[in-house]
Amino acid sequence: MNSKVEPIRIWNRYERREEVERVYGGAWVSWLYSTRAGQGVADAFLSKRAFSSAYGWYQDSALSRHKIAPFVRDFSIAMEEYEDAAYGSFNEFFIRKFKPGARKFVEEPRRLPALAEARYLAFENVTADQCFPVKGALLSPGLLLGDESRARAFEGGPLLIARLCPTDYHRFHFPDDGRILEHYRVPGKLHSVNPLALRFKGDILATNERQVSILETKNFGKLAYIEVGALCVGRIAQTHPPDKPFARGDEKGYFLFGASTVVLLGEKGSWKPDDELLEQTARQREVFVRLGDSVGRAF
Repeated sequence: MNSKVEPIRIWNRYERREEVERVYGGAWVSWLYSTRAGQGVADAFLSKRAFSSAYGWYQDSALSRHKIAPFVRDFSIAMEEYEDAAYGSFNEFFIRKFKPGARKFVEEPRRLPALAEARYLAFENVTADQCFPVKGALLSPGLLLGDESRARAFEGGPLLIARLCPTDYHRFHFPDDGRILEHYRVPGKLHSVNPLALRFKGDILATNERQVSILETKNFGKLAYIEVGALCVGRIAQTHPPDKPFARGDEKGYFLFGASTVVLLGEKGSWKPDDELLEQTARQREVFVRLGDSVGRAF
């Protein structure tokens, strides 16, 4: 098996240019998923919950605090955008909050705001045989939701995939006013969700552990909001009470250490992803979008 992998190319919508992503632990992820030996280690050991839980314990402890300063320096994180805080562990730093006003949610009711600060892929009409643009893997609503009966409402509808890097803001938000109809967990493994891994194991988003919320929203109809667990993610925390209504921009929850992904499914004919996202996805490039900026429009 060839261990040479292509770099991850991202479209920066703000700079209007292609950029090559600098991957945290990129050499390690590449070895795990592009070599037979690495895949064996990932499948047999690292993708198990016990490993991520143990690593999460370390990131929660004061022993991890020394990693913060070099991480900020090496990845040029703009700490002036975040609330001032004294971090007692790397995970406390990892779930840092933006200062009030650092990000604003698009106010036009029919505009769908970005639910996370992330790199986005978009599909206008997802069908049972939809191909994800890496390795030809299939991503249907039934596979993503882990339930064919729940998936029927989203067949033929739009889909967004928001991939968060370890360097990103790791809280995710509600894109509109509404309420939670149901919430459930789909058990699975905890493989890396990095494109380096997806190129060699294309079914990760449909086989990793997931938390699913079915939302009823004011402007975009019913949404399936899926948080995907990942390698080294100690926990996905839900911070919004499930029995209370939510407003556009309210925090829904956060990922503890590890890059991860949010997938959003919509009903057919309810809304459409922005043309820029569709065009770049067709070129197999993710689009970097800041939290709250437009990613779609209701019909």
